[in-house]
Amino acid sequence: MRYPRLFLITGFLALLSLGFLLTRGDAQPNTVKQIAPGVWFREGDIIHEGHCNNMIIEMKDYLIVVDANFPSGARAALADAKKVSSKPVKYVFDTHHHGDHAYGNAVWTQQGAVTIAFQGVADEMKRYEPARWQSAAKERKDVADMHSNGPEPPKQTFTDNPHVLTDGTRRVEFRSFGWAHTRGDGFVYLPKEKVLCTGDAVANGPYNYTADGNIGNWPNVVAGAMKLDVEHVLPGHGPAGGKEVLVGQRAFMLELHKGVEAAIKSGQKLGDLVKTENGRQVAALQLPDSVKNWVGPSLPAQVTDAYNEITNKKAAGDLPHQ
Repeated sequence: MRYPRLFLITGFLALLSLGFLLTRGDAQPNTVKQIAPGVWFREGDIIHEGHCNNMIIEMKDYLIVVDANFPSGARAALADAKKVSSKPVKYVFDTHHHGDHAYGNAVWTQQGAVTIAFQGVADEMKRYEPARWQSAAKERKDVADMHSNGPEPPKQTFTDNPHVLTDGTRRVEFRSFGWAHTRGDGFVYLPKEKVLCTGDAVANGPYNYTADGNIGNWPNVVAGAMKLDVEHVLPGHGPAGGKEVLVGQRAFMLELHKGVEAAIKSGQKLGDLVKTENGRQVAALQLPDSVKNWVGPSLPAQVTDAYNEITNKKAAGDLPHQ
């Protein structure tokens, strides 16, 4: 049985159009907050624009921005970067290939920046994004207005882990801990400032998209990040927080996998776990209150992905999907 995607193609477009998500009380979209000297967190407007969060890092002579965002988000982040520093943006790091994190690449390169990423991001972009871009262009004016047949891939890729940029004033580590949200998941770690920017391998809220993911391995990836000395966690979506965001994200994936696995062992089928009520998909699986921050309208899709992953003994992202 195949269920429609709530997060199809460009992340949160379907959810946003249906108006399912409510703004969190601690959310501050389109605001820039200084996390440490020369380090800023820009919270994207996921509800109305589908934008991701950005991190801005000030080096001696230039800026590094984490995530290109959608084209409209890229322009907004660029404007905010100019407000916090007169230095030019030299590098933009794509944490992964999804539209809300990488479709704005060309906006940045047109301003003279170099887009960078782990090689896995470029590989995933080639695998998925030409078709997804075309679909997004029908729904989003900012994508259509790029007048392109597909997203611009990162200009520079690397496989060394960690990949380090330093200019004597600050050390920036680009790290990979394996396949969670996507095969190319990248993190940005500032060891001196104890700041970790996670991309969508970690969210702070009900924003986890699992179709390209590896749900069984996801907790291992977050556990790897938890070994770092971290005080500030900047998620791909949702408000900034501390290490408790990592703990909660890992717990959510563990509970999702454990709950679906237990249901399968008890003889339940996918139709027992995900039902249709009033034209909407509803998950029958109940997760504990300890992870309720991460539970939302995407739960039916997440349960479906976990079910298919467990029964097929393959990562969700290795199974046929759009």
